[in-house]
Amino acid sequence: MKKYTGVYKATKKDGTCYFRASITYRHKHISLGSYDAEPKANAAYVEAGEILENPHALPDCYAPKILPFEKCITLMNFRDHNLYIKNPIYIKNKFFFYYYSPDTIFTFDIDDLFYYASHKIMKRGRHLFVADYGMQVNILNRYGIRNFAVENRDYYFANGDSHDFRYSNVICINPYFGVIRIKENGTFRFLAKIHINGDYRIGIYPTATEAAIAYNKAVDLVKKQGINKNFSYNYIDGMSPSDYAAIYSDCKISEKLYHLIS
Repeated sequence: MKKYTGVYKATKKDGTCYFRASITYRHKHISLGSYDAEPKANAAYVEAGEILENPHALPDCYAPKILPFEKCITLMNFRDHNLYIKNPIYIKNKFFFYYYSPDTIFTFDIDDLFYYASHKIMKRGRHLFVADYGMQVNILNRYGIRNFAVENRDYYFANGDSHDFRYSNVICINPYFGVIRIKENGTFRFLAKIHINGDYRIGIYPTATEAAIAYNKAVDLVKKQGINKNFSYNYIDGMSPSDYAAIYSDCKISEKLYHLIS
């Protein structure tokens, strides 16, 4: 029987045989996956060897033969930068690419390398998230952007590329709960709303900070009336307690909302 290099026979709990492929490179043992046939496992080993020995095999122009695409990116990055990362990351100068798929490539600052080396990006609808301490965390949260914020209303990408997540490119317009930036007579103002059984208008304010504090005030009023929903409060960074209290006291709340909660 022919002996295939880099292939090891294994058995599942139900007695089914399968074949593991692996390769050793720069003293590191690298798993290449499991396959239902020995020739397939060997083909994975051969392909891995070709990638590791060929500096011209690069992420943007490589079509995998049998190896998973993510494993190909991992091997290329290890070959070129001597850093083994399980996620499909390829390091560049001061930034890195995260290959979500051959056609979807995200760009991040090198400062985020450690985070995404250990957090796999997933997608649900249009939202990108990672699993962090058992929770699904939207990757936009790292930029102060709320869950389900709307692009070009609450945030935008400076260069127009929605796959470029470098910090200089992700611009947060509105980091607050219950606040929406609107345009009235050519001037931007900020509408505060609260969701009880549907959305209710709190008021329109000249700054996002005032709208955020008005939202907090509305939440307090609603809770005093026994409406115990899981409201999130806005945190106003860099504001003294006395300044917060002054705005809180002065900001007006819609009379309709007062009547509703009364």
